[in-house]
Formats: sequence, structure tokens, C-alpha cells
Amino acid sequence: MDRKRNCTLCGGAVMMLLLGHMTTALEVPLDPKVLEGLPQPPTITHQSPKDYIIDPRENIIIHCEAKGKPHPSFSWTRNSTHFDVEKDSKVIMKPNSGTLVIDISDEKAEAYEGIYQCIARNEHGSAVSNNIVIRQSRSPLWSKEKNEPITVQRGMSLVLQCRPPAGLPPPIIFWMDNNFQRLPQSSRVSQALNGDLYFSNVLMDDTRNDYICYARFPHTQTIQQKQPITVNVLDNSPSGERAPSFMHPPGTHSTATVLKGDTLELECIADGLPTPDISWSKVNGELPSGRFLFHSFQKTLKITEVTDTDGGDYRCLANNLLGSNHHIITVVVKAAPFWISAPQNLILAPKETGMLTCRVDGNPRPKVTWSVNGVAIENSPKDPSRKIEDDVIILSDVQTGSSAVYQCNASNEYGYLLANAFVSVLAEPPRVLTPPNHVYSVITNSRALLDCASFGSPLPKITWFKDSQSILDGGSYIIHQNGTLEINVAQPLNSGKYTCMASNNLGNKENHVYLEVKEPTRILKQPEYKVVQRNGVAVFECKVKHDPTLLPTMIWLKDNGELPDDVRFELGSDSLTIHDVREDDKGTYTCIRNTTLDHDSASATLTVVEQPDPPTDLELTDQREHSVQLTWTPGDEHNSPIKSFLIQYEDSLHERGIWANMTEVSGTSTTARLELSPYVYYSFRVLALNEVGLSEPSVPSRQYRTNPAQPDMNPSNVKAVGTSPDSMTITWKELTGLESNGPGLQYKVSWRQKDVDQDWNSLTLANVSQYVVTGTDTFVPYEVTVQAINDYGLGPRPEVVLGYSGEDSPTVAPENVQVSVQNGTVAEVHWDTVPLSTVRGRLKGYKVSYWKLRSLHKQDSEPEKPRVLIFSGNETEGHLSGLHPYSQYSLNIRAFNGKGDGPSSSDQHFLTPEGVPGPPAEFKVRNMDLDSLIVEWAPPLEDNGHLTGYLLKYQPINTTDELGPLKELFLLANETSITLDNLKYSTRYKFYLNAMTVKGSGPTVTEEAVTVMDEAMTSKQVDIATQGWFIGLMCAIALLILVLLIVCFIKRNKGGKYPVKEKEDAHQDPEIQPMKEDDGTFGEYSDTEDHKPLKSSRTPSNGTAKKDDSDDSLVDYGEGGDGQFNEDGSFIGQYSGKKEKDTAEGNESSEAPSPVNAMNSFV
Repeated sequence: MDRKRNCTLCGGAVMMLLLGHMTTALEVPLDPKVLEGLPQPPTITHQSPKDYIIDPRENIIIHCEAKGKPHPSFSWTRNSTHFDVEKDSKVIMKPNSGTLVIDISDEKAEAYEGIYQCIARNEHGSAVSNNIVIRQSRSPLWSKEKNEPITVQRGMSLVLQCRPPAGLPPPIIFWMDNNFQRLPQSSRVSQALNGDLYFSNVLMDDTRNDYICYARFPHTQTIQQKQPITVNVLDNSPSGERAPSFMHPPGTHSTATVLKGDTLELECIADGLPTPDISWSKVNGELPSGRFLFHSFQKTLKITEVTDTDGGDYRCLANNLLGSNHHIITVVVKAAPFWISAPQNLILAPKETGMLTCRVDGNPRPKVTWSVNGVAIENSPKDPSRKIEDDVIILSDVQTGSSAVYQCNASNEYGYLLANAFVSVLAEPPRVLTPPNHVYSVITNSRALLDCASFGSPLPKITWFKDSQSILDGGSYIIHQNGTLEINVAQPLNSGKYTCMASNNLGNKENHVYLEVKEPTRILKQPEYKVVQRNGVAVFECKVKHDPTLLPTMIWLKDNGELPDDVRFELGSDSLTIHDVREDDKGTYTCIRNTTLDHDSASATLTVVEQPDPPTDLELTDQREHSVQLTWTPGDEHNSPIKSFLIQYEDSLHERGIWANMTEVSGTSTTARLELSPYVYYSFRVLALNEVGLSEPSVPSRQYRTNPAQPDMNPSNVKAVGTSPDSMTITWKELTGLESNGPGLQYKVSWRQKDVDQDWNSLTLANVSQYVVTGTDTFVPYEVTVQAINDYGLGPRPEVVLGYSGEDSPTVAPENVQVSVQNGTVAEVHWDTVPLSTVRGRLKGYKVSYWKLRSLHKQDSEPEKPRVLIFSGNETEGHLSGLHPYSQYSLNIRAFNGKGDGPSSSDQHFLTPEGVPGPPAEFKVRNMDLDSLIVEWAPPLEDNGHLTGYLLKYQPINTTDELGPLKELFLLANETSITLDNLKYSTRYKFYLNAMTVKGSGPTVTEEAVTVMDEAMTSKQVDIATQGWFIGLMCAIALLILVLLIVCFIKRNKGGKYPVKEKEDAHQDPEIQPMKEDDGTFGEYSDTEDHKPLKSSRTPSNGTAKKDDSDDSLVDYGEGGDGQFNEDGSFIGQYSGKKEKDTAEGNESSEAPSPVNAMNSFV
């Protein structure tokens, strides 16, 4: 991770060892707080350029700014002598500055031309500026001259000289006419670098009287005009064609000198006819890649930023049809002085050693001279601590007060360099310039740089600590010479507090900084390659993981540039959606996830596909009588390869405006051989097909007409069909115009009776597709042909088609009709076939009509409509199904053909026997009482015979849907209801009912019903435990029992114990018996309440219910009945409860003890 430094040298510091013990020079910090208390020799910070061309219309401002401690004073020299600013009222020096402002409003600027130099000095030394040459810009007028007309023969070369007046800086030259329009230039006519206008050869069109050269002077923005030049081109003795020769530079060799770093311009202008072409090359080398350009129609070679390697020979070659010529230009590269190592400012502590280096180069080699405080070093006071060795000054064992400014001057004939470098001798304790408690944040596995910028004299030594532990240079840590601590590969464990300490012989100073190592930013889901149809939607996803303490931003790029400013581009938090995709949306899309420390990026390509562009450039070649070659150029396939080309044609002669498909070829083809029909005016077009779809049609080809010919095919689908007993219709499908092969299309229709020795009957028809032959016999075979004819001949021999004349209805009915009844619903009928001679057509079959006359059991409401069964012509028997049993039917039979039905046979009557009846109607069951149900029904709608009775079955269904025992009842035919008694109450029953005839039982109908529940039992089945009155009653009883128990306990304690148990043993209740082995019941202390039926027990079937034992009263406990109290209040009644005598038969179930019984058990 790169880092900006908080302190620098004024111009940079030289850090090197000299003679094995030279002290490293100090850097001068730019921190104002540090500089405030430090003495510093002057330093030039701003000055005017060396070559300063001034505008005579404006004041002259010569800049000179410097800094130092204390602030320097300024003085000037002009032409190497002191320039007394105060004595010239036109000259002002700005306050706290050396900048001069010269007012030339009343003076000529020439008075102040010269060489100026600024000196900035304070008590620690003097710094000097460059020599600033002040010159006034000039735009002199063109000298008056009279230009004689120039006469030249056509084809000769010509040079129009400009020769502008010398200006400062030099003017810009261009040629125009009287209308201020630039003269057109070309490889034949061009302007040279010196401004002259060169003609390689002249044309008659070059005759004109307004060749005007203009000079524009950039400083004054003025334009000077030369007198117009007249050129007359003659054609009385024109020059012939000639090989090239060089007009500029002349001869075969020349030399050019250029300074290193400048721009080299080489020029070659040749004459010749035709106009020569110019080309450039370097002898024994290549033109410098990326740094050369051609101008002025290849006549000028321009090389920028010239280096030493650009020296050598360059060849310009002029070439035309008659030959070639070349010119060699030798380029010599010179160099003004340039720095290799400029002297740098030095801050030394007393007794230290330093060095100033002034290394330069140039061609020729520059001369180096030294000065001290602006005075040549050989003329300055001798200093034993100073030693000069060419371009190096060595300062040894410096002392306080020996500060000075040294100047290095390097010069040759092409220029000079001047540099100031001060030497300041200081004694300063260490200072740490890096802000305290600064937090550095880096990404895991990246480089971390912790600054410790310091200042002191002598140069402080830097020591680093982490968590009070010293950090040694080496391993994962590197301590740089400027004090920066580097961690090559930072890890989370490197996070924490770091301390740097700066130390010299004058003291110590420490500073604390912190390092935080963050998680890297990573793209988890990269955008994927997309292929999208035009007008579709493209979605790129870019999901990223980053350190939670860093705030990320998402940037999307298209082809490494910004996304288009278009509402179709929708940016989501982690996605980019492009709506209504267009062709120009294709490209590479990159998502960049940035944080303040790092970023990650991923790219994907969007390919936009659409239908291809239509083919172009349709051409017809290799034209033959019945074929032609079609070629085309494919259009843009829009990123989806073309799969095939569809070729269509239009016949403008027969079907103008209708395009039909002709053939299809592969997508790699660009030609197709097309087979053609005669007498067609063809136009062709081509469509391209890719994965997206078909292109628009191409522009149609030119029309191609084929010659007429006789037909090569006959009408298709020829048929001969009889439409009436004495006629036959011949039909066919007409030929299309494309199939006609020529004009005058007609059809020759021929027919004759088959197997009869007679000639063909023929006639020729046009524009029809049928013909009716009349006067034919009924249903006679005919042979038929239809042949195409046009003005150029007959079509091929037609195919013979067999047809028949019209049919007539059959004349006789089937005979020997017999009916055999199978059962009550099916009968079988037989008949004899009719003779074929009586059919008078194709026998299609027989129609059997039958209908029900009446029912034998009851009168029908209305007669039935006849039903018709159709049998094929080769059948003589059939089955009649769906008959009604016990009914009378009638039937007849007739033959039929394509014309219609023949006569019917006489009606045959037959009877169907009885069958099983239909299901009883209106079957229902309703409740009558607790243990009875009424079953009702109606007779079947279809008796199908005499009813003999009904069969009723029923059975109970328990709560698990299991069926109980089935009972059957046979009922008389005149019964339509029955009452079923002695059923179980609250029980579901299922009923089955069938009607019967002598043939058996008909279909079964079913129904279910439930007997009614006893209302008294129903009321007791309510959960009274949740009723409020019941809860209150139980609480009152419980309280009363508790009071009785307390009274009994008190009485017993007063009157003594009563042997209740012994009495009970002596007078045992016969129902209270010890436990028996067979039933496992208990006798002693048995609570007969446990044998009471549950409250949920059903009521008896007779509808009566016993009184519920939950109605117990206190009579059972001594207040009446058998129970009583003795004298001492003991309870001497029967202790056990009464047993219920009878339970409901068939509905026994145990009942949970009531709360009263539970309390009895407790007592």
C-alpha cells in the first residue's frame, strides 16, 4: 500500500555514506510548526523563464520568489551589473518578494531588454536565479517589393518563395487567395517548412494571380500579407514526363542537427511527372516505434522526444512510373546540459560530514563551475572544511555558523543549468512528525506501512515496539531508513498498538499508532455470460462478501467505461438489469465492489442476438433454358450464426405480388441452382434464418423470363362421378399459370363406355374444371382422360380414369324376412339379399326399421318412433337390442345405394316375453315411533310383465358401520308400504327393496333410516356436571354430610362405641357376599352403587325408564325408611346402599359413581 510522506526534502535529500564515516544528511520537513523555529538559508521557489519574450503593449513582470528563515531580501543584476531598482521610477519591487514590475506605458520596451538575475539573501547565505533574457516581441512589416508575373510551361516544377520578415518569435506561414480561402494542397502542391510553396509539376489550372503568403505573429496576434504573386502556365512547349529529382534539399546528401528531447523534422520535396510519391526509411535501423509521424503528404518526417539513438542516416525515396531517386539526411543529435544528479539541500549537525553532488551530461560535455552565495568559489573565502573534486564538494567536520548556499552551473554551447543547494548546520532534539494515535487500516495478506516521520539533528534513530515488545528488523517486519515500519503480509494477529521512538544525542521522542487488519472484499457470485435477444432483458448478478466495518460501494462499467445514461439500465444492490436490450448494449460488463481499502471485480460479456439482416447483392448468372444460378451476399448475422437461406419467387405474369417458397439451402451457401418452369416471369428474393428467426426479405432480383413450351403435365385429381341416372360429371384440378408452360391453356376431355367397342368422345374446354356428359345409361362404367393443351402443343399422354354414370334407386325389397326373439330385450332378424341387377348402383347396405306397437301389460301413453339399424350390403342378418320386454313390435327392411332407398319389405310383427321389472319408484323410510319405522314405495315404472310381489330386506348398522343380521320380508304386488315394529331405539337400519316378476327380481333400491331416541333418556344424557344448579346441589349435599359426620362423631364419643361391624356380620344382606372364585366380586363392604347403570345407558325398548339412583335422599341414612339413629346418635340403619333390581335388557352398561356415592365410600 503506497503512502504519501508527511515530510520531504526541499528538493529531496542525498543519503549516502562518504569515506566510510560520512553522516546521512537530514531532510527538511515542510511542516510549518517545525519550520517556524528552524533557521534556513534562502531557496528560490519561483522565477521567470530563461528566455522571456515580452509584449510591448503590456508591463514587464519578472518573477522572483524565495523562502528562508529569516525571510530573505532581494536584489537584481542587469547585464552582470547591479540594477538599482530604487533609482528607476518605472520599476517597482513587490513587498516581501523579488518580483519586478516595469511600467513601459511611456517607455519603449527595448530600453529594458537585457539579461537579469535575482539574488535572495539572509544571514545564512544567498541564492541566485537563472539568467533571465528579456526580449521584446517583434512583428515587422513586409518590405515593399514588386512581384513580376511568373511564366512556366505546363509540367515543369515551380517554387513560390514567401521570405517573411524575421519576427520574434518566428511567424506562422500559410497561403491564401484574395477571398481569404486557403489554397488547396496535395502531393503535387505543398508548403515547405520554411513557408515556400512547392509545385512538383504545374497544370493549366494553376494559372492565377492571387497566390498570397501570409505571416501570423502569435505574440501580437497580427497578420502580415505579401504582395500577390501571378503565375501563368503555358502549353506551347509542355514538359514531358520525367523521373523524380529533389527540389529540397538539393543534391543527394544533407545534414540536420537536433537537440535531445526536441522534435526532429526532416523534409524532402521532389519534382517529376507524374507526381512522385515520397517514402522514408532509416539506414541501418528502424524508425522509432510510436514516436514518428508523417506530414504534408509524406514529404515531412516528424520524430518526437529525440534520443541519442535517433541519430544516423535517413533516406527519403521519391518514386514515379519513370524511375526513382533518393536523398540521404544525416541527423546529428546534440544535447544541452541535463541533470544526472542535481545538488540537494543538506542539514548537518555540528562535527558531521556531508557531500554536494552536481552530476550533469550533454553533447558536447558541459563545463561545471561552483559558487558560494552567488560568488565564484575560487573568489570566496577559503574554508578548510570544504574540498572540491570536479562535480562534488565534500564538507567535513562542519561547525555552527558555517551555513551557506552553493550554486552549481553546468553549460555548453546549447544551454546551461543552474541549481542552488544550501548547507544548514543545526543541533535539534528529535521530533516525530506523524500524527499521534493515527489508525492504519489494511486488508489481510496485504502490505502494511506504519509511518514514523521524524526530524532532528543529528538524524534520529528510529526504534519500533508492539505491545511493549521491541520489533527487530527482519522476518515479517522491515524498518525502512526513513523510519517506516513495513509488514509484508499483514494478518489479523498483527492488529494492535505500535510505538515508534526517535532518538539522538539530544533526547528521545515517541509516538503511538494503531493497526487494524480487515477481511478482504470478495465477489462470491460473479456475473455470467449472457446471450439475450434484442428487446429482451439481461440481468447480471454480483454478490459480494466484505469486512462488516467497511462501507462498500458498487460500480458497474461497460467496456471499461461508464454505463450509458439511460433509464433502461437499472442498478440493484447486487445486480444490474438492462431492459429492452439493444444492439449497442453488447460488450463486457464489469462489477467493481469498492471499499476504502480494497476492491474486487468480475466481468461478463453480453451478446445481443436478433434476426439476421436481409441478404444483399442478388445476381442471376449461368442462365439456361430451365435453370439459373442465383448468388447473394449474406447480411449481418447479429451474433447468431445463419442456419439456412430461404429462396422465394414471384411470378409476375400469372400471380403478381404473391411470393412462394422455392427452395432452402444451408447457411454457409451463397449460391443456389434454381430449376425453372417455362413461360414464367420470375423474380427472386432471399431470407436468412438463425436461431432467433427469419430476416426481412432481400431486395428482389431483376426479372428473369423463361420461354413458353408445351405442357409437361396434365390436370390432376381427375374423377368421373354420376350425378343423375342419365348423366356423368367429369371433374379435374386445373393447372396453375406456373404449370401451363405457355399461353392458350385448354383441356381435352375424352370418354367412352368401358368394355364396349366404340370410339372416344372428345371436346376441348378452357378455364373450366368439369364437364357433364348426358344421355348415359344408368350406372355404366366409363373410361375418362383429361389432357392439357396450349399454343405450343399437347401435354403428355393422359392417364385413363375409370368412372360410372349416375345411379337410380333399387327396385325390389329384401325377401324372406324372419324374426327370432332371443329374450325380452333382444331379437334376431334374417333376410335374403336383393339381386344386383335390381340395385341400379352400388349397394351400400340394408336399413332395418323397427318400432314398439304396444305394451302387453299396460297401455302406452304415445307410440314409439321407429328405430333404424344399418347393415352392410354383404350382411343378411342382425340383432335388434334395447327392446322392451312383454311388448309387441313391428319391423321392415329395405336396400339402399348412393341414389337412395329401395322399397320396404312387408311389416313383420313379433312379441317379446316378460322380463325382470325395473326398480320400485319413490322408495323412502320415515319414523313412526321409538321402535318402529314405516317403509313406503311406488310400483316400478317399467313392469316388464306381471308383478308377483316385492322382496324387502333390512339390517341394523352399529356405530362402526358394521352390518347386523339381515331380515327378509316377502310382500304382495299390491302393497306399497309396511310398518316395522320392535326395532331397537336410536339405531340406524339399512333397507333393500326389489320388485319381482316370474322372470325374477329387478334392480335393488336402498335406503337408510334411524329410530327415534327416548326424550327422557336424552335429557339425562346431557352433561349435568357442567350445569350450575347441579354444582350448587352437590356442594350443599357435601356440606350436609360433613355436618352429619361431625354430629355422629360427637355422639359416639359421648355414648360409647357401637359394634356396627359385628351387627352387620350377624345380619348379613344376602346380596352382600364374600368374594367368589367364579366371578371375582367382593362381598364385604360392597357398595351396591357400583352396580347401577351408567347415566348414558339407553332407555328400554318399551319406552319406560327407572328412577335414577342419583335422586338419593337422606332417608337412606336414617331420616325414614330402614335407617334410624339410636339413643346416642349412632347411625344404625342399613349401612350399604340399595341395589337396583332390573337393568334394561340388552343395554347393560356400567355407570360411574355419582358424587354422593363417592362421599359414601369416604365415610
